[in-house]
Amino acid sequence: MIYKNELVKVEIEPSEIPWVKVFTQREIKEFSECTLDEKLEIFRIIDITEKIMLEYFKADKINIASFGNLLPHVHWHIMARFKSDSYFPQPMWGEKQRQAQLDLPSFNVFFKQLSESL
Repeated sequence: MIYKNELVKVEIEPSEIPWVKVFTQREIKEFSECTLDEKLEIFRIIDITEKIMLEYFKADKINIASFGNLLPHVHWHIMARFKSDSYFPQPMWGEKQRQAQLDLPSFNVFFKQLSESL
């Protein structure tokens, strides 16, 4: 867990790339069920996370997605993507394209910086 408050929580998704997930604290299935405060908090966190990922990792692209088919609880994925990651330009749950050739700075430093910024 990186961060939590009464509206949301931010968790790490173990991966070869920097990847976090933002969940609502309430167990609801659809974004339209979120209160305005929950929606604002989700987008505040997405905005901060994207900016820090771009600056810290020099990512080629940030992917932001919300599916919830397997886990029917409102949550958003935020992933720093790199042309040399295993799946780029495919989604991380898509077909592997190559063996990753990444030389990234410390994920732990990033997670700490993100936690302090939220």
